[in-house]
Amino acid sequence: MSFDLLVRNVSLPDGRRGLDVGVTAGRITAVEPGLPADAGRVVDGGGRLLSPPFVDIHFHMDATLSLGIPRLNRSGTLLEGIRLWGELKPLLTVEAVVERALRYCDLAVAQGLLAVRSHVDVCDDRLVGVEALLHVKDAVKDYLDLQLVAFPQDGYYRSPTVAANLARALDMGVEVVGGIPHFERTMEDGRRSVTALCELAAERGLLVDLHCDETDDPMSRHIETLACETRRLGLQGRVAGSHLTSMHSMDNYYASKLLPLIAEADIHCIPNPLANIVLQGRHDTYPKRRGMMRVPELMALGVTVALGQDSCMDPWYSFGGADMLEVAHMAVHTGHMTSRAAVAACFDAVTTAPAKVFGLQGYGLEPGCHADFVLLDARDPIEAVRLKPNRLAVVRRGKVIAETPPRTATLSLPGRPGTVEPWLYAPVEGGSP
Repeated sequence: MSFDLLVRNVSLPDGRRGLDVGVTAGRITAVEPGLPADAGRVVDGGGRLLSPPFVDIHFHMDATLSLGIPRLNRSGTLLEGIRLWGELKPLLTVEAVVERALRYCDLAVAQGLLAVRSHVDVCDDRLVGVEALLHVKDAVKDYLDLQLVAFPQDGYYRSPTVAANLARALDMGVEVVGGIPHFERTMEDGRRSVTALCELAAERGLLVDLHCDETDDPMSRHIETLACETRRLGLQGRVAGSHLTSMHSMDNYYASKLLPLIAEADIHCIPNPLANIVLQGRHDTYPKRRGMMRVPELMALGVTVALGQDSCMDPWYSFGGADMLEVAHMAVHTGHMTSRAAVAACFDAVTTAPAKVFGLQGYGLEPGCHADFVLLDARDPIEAVRLKPNRLAVVRRGKVIAETPPRTATLSLPGRPGTVEPWLYAPVEGGSP
């Protein structure tokens, strides 16, 4: 048996170890130990973790890398970020958005992030962001899957031309219907927007992903409407609620009613821990809320929870670097998810779970799947979340498209080893004291 690519001696996220992965014509054709080393290229995995590619299910690529244009967000708050975006939008050009987005895609690929769902603002009548990101989607299609959400940033009813703009964006090829009901002028307008947007998606056979209840107000309950409309219109499995930060402030009695509604409607939930823990709770003194949905409780009900990065060096968030393991690492901390099962679930929430929400076909590490994967300088998912390790090799359709050397430090200490590797300190079950 001859392969185009053979990756030897790897561990998989499900716990299997010592496996070889053979690739032919862009697909995985064998996953078993001891495959013959007859291949165009052989990569020695050294027992490290081979993961399916990372997926970012919530991002704003039209704004990425725009930090400082036209000015910095001095307060670091959500509201100043929204004002800044309003100042920046008239200055946007297709060329500038394309250039920044392509630079970001380069960064993403280097981190093993090969699929991104990006919201794109449709409140600008010129639809500059839509035109730019449709161009980017085509430009990167050979190495990154980009899915676009028509996002009425200023509100579906609050912005007078956005309904027509959103329909135009969908006609141009945007695949997902977005919204922001909590930003409408009244709760009733927010409720009506959820109904209208879900009906639009049902008519067109599209997915739905709403920024929903991104607020500290426990009475912001548009997710309840979204669950009901999802069931009424038969959209189960096609709808996502992003942010849902008001859930952090809701009382337990109401949450005990809401969470089963979400599960019954098969709504996917998308927390964004990096941005939301710094943007929410700004009106609090102490104790301070951190603005995260109830991730462990949703997972316990079987809800698909997929983590998003949200922003990277833009008006809302001045940090970030396309590293979905950083997102998982933060989720572990904000959700008190430190059991080994919970840490592994957070790894799944940046790989298999968002791939499901995205609708990626041929995703995974079994024979027949696309040969898209990442070799990490770690031995298992828990170690990967802990270390946020280097991506030793990133493979797309059977071709190595990015490589990073292992992370080591050279020491000059008397009587000590000359180098230190991060995974040297990994625990061994039942090890000696």
